[in-house]
Amino acid sequence: MSAPSCNDPSRDRLLMAAVEIFAEHGFRDATVRDICAKAEVNPASVNYYFGGKEKLYAESLHFAFAQADQRYPLGDVLNSNLSAEQCLTAFIQQFLYKLLDDTSLGHHSKLIAREITDPTSALDGIIATAIAPQFAMLKEVLPALLGSGWSDKDIYRCILSILGQCLMYMHSRSVIDRVCPEVIATPEEINRTSEHIASFSLAALRQFNQEGSQA
Repeated sequence: MSAPSCNDPSRDRLLMAAVEIFAEHGFRDATVRDICAKAEVNPASVNYYFGGKEKLYAESLHFAFAQADQRYPLGDVLNSNLSAEQCLTAFIQQFLYKLLDDTSLGHHSKLIAREITDPTSALDGIIATAIAPQFAMLKEVLPALLGSGWSDKDIYRCILSILGQCLMYMHSRSVIDRVCPEVIATPEEINRTSEHIASFSLAALRQFNQEGSQA
């Protein structure tokens, strides 16, 4: 899916508006009328540019992932000059920054979170193009930390444990903001939180390495 084209302002506005409206209301409750009103375009524009609401939604998701990845590129973590520990730490930092971005990308994170918790037919495409590659990155890094002999299932459990720590800060943001907002109050604190998650995860992985494979 392509990003908005600067050569077609109406299409650009429509896609931007769709990201915001879908993020606020979800796919099922968002209306084409509201999206077009926000974009200041004719309601027929959705069919003209995207072929309907479902395709507009799917492209909105792809655009949201592309924008987030452009600002916080996770692919850099596989830089051959970094150790496995540094790769994992860099991945966690970028991932957490992406999740907690309070700029316009906040709509992107909310849209993606809605799709994951209340999936539509668009989720399979998102998994294939955006989520599965992130799993693949970690699956390439973790064996160097775990040692040999671990099954794919156990490696995936480790990946889910690491991602789960990060996702907690997004999905429980309303709780964190009320109980301990200081842990993510500034970029410096987000850095410290990402370092904590990395240290916590690396300690567990080293322990697993010492204990040997569970397979």
